[in-house]
Amino acid sequence: MKKSIFAIALAISLFSAIEASAQVGIIGGLTSSTTQVKNIDSKSLNLYHVGLITKVDLGMGFAIQPGLIYQVKGVALGEISENTKTEDFQLKSGFLEIPVGLQWGPDLLAFRPYLFAEPFVGYQISGSDSAVLSGSNEDLKNWASEAKNKLEYGFGLGLGIEFGGRLQLSAQYFNNMGKLFNEDKVDTAVIKEDVKESLKDGNFKGFKLSLAILF
Repeated sequence: MKKSIFAIALAISLFSAIEASAQVGIIGGLTSSTTQVKNIDSKSLNLYHVGLITKVDLGMGFAIQPGLIYQVKGVALGEISENTKTEDFQLKSGFLEIPVGLQWGPDLLAFRPYLFAEPFVGYQISGSDSAVLSGSNEDLKNWASEAKNKLEYGFGLGLGIEFGGRLQLSAQYFNNMGKLFNEDKVDTAVIKEDVKESLKDGNFKGFKLSLAILF
């Protein structure tokens, strides 16, 4: 009985300590992403992310920071096929993501530098595929939208600095795992077979610059 009471009291104490050290906040910033596509010129697109976060101090310099983020990733591609030439075919996807960042850094009173690792999962809730073509771009837009995989998962690595426990500036490299396109849905009636082979293994990767305010 005494052991049970002690365990309950310990659990309540730990929960109270975590609750007391938790901070909620808002985050936003620049997302610059691209994807590797063989035999096709690709350029990164500078887009954005915005969302909510919760930071919980774990002690000894460690903190965990989960969030709910809307993030837009994309890439600009060169010529897609001989029949549909484009100077700037842009693939954009807006994902609702759940990142869980694990931070470590010493508290230097005025500021706290930290390193972090951040796995994430997400689901595409918006998309925009556009091109400046020598002909109609409807076929390209249709197959791109239908062939994209909605579910994403990956990881990020980065560093940041926190001022006064209220303001965070961070830079992160991220890499999606899995495939950007469902190979079976890539229409070779619209694009060439070698383009299909080029697209099947790529996914968004790039850098994020973020500003977060904690309350």
